[in-house]
Amino acid sequence: MKYCAFLRGVNVKGTNMKMVDVCKVFSEAGMQNVTSVLASGNILFSSDKNSLELKETLEKAMSNFFNYDCNLFLKNEQEVLEIINQNPFEKADHLHIYSFVGIEGIENILMQYFEKADKFENEMAKIVGENFYWQVPKNCTLESSFGKILGKKELKDKMTSRNSNTIEKIVHKLNSI
Repeated sequence: MKYCAFLRGVNVKGTNMKMVDVCKVFSEAGMQNVTSVLASGNILFSSDKNSLELKETLEKAMSNFFNYDCNLFLKNEQEVLEIINQNPFEKADHLHIYSFVGIEGIENILMQYFEKADKFENEMAKIVGENFYWQVPKNCTLESSFGKILGKKELKDKMTSRNSNTIEKIVHKLNSI
């Protein structure tokens, strides 16, 4: 089965790693057809193991190799396609659309935070299925109340996000492995 591992906090705040090294760690941990998408910690691979086993194996291998507390979240190919297909927002040049990947139920936790946050004009959030989507005006991501909440320590091991362009690149590359 094909998977995408979404690593949290890669190449930000001093956690620097080359994707070639990350791919090497995944390969040495027994994954096949390993490749990366961008330098933000999106690793595509194939494996016959189940998601829980993979998460444990890969987090341990990454933590040992890079000497940091690795948090990664796995989606199989079908789940990644659902992120794209269920996106409730239309693309617009003045907006970013983010999808969140994380622990079971993270979409509800994020919606609770979002509902309490002050919002910019055109800033919205929706849950579709088990996916949380956030639309925010460009240049406001880090300045928005919700954007600031996303950096909280208590959420660090619970989720990560990717913009819609990154998810589209992941889907395109998944089709080629």
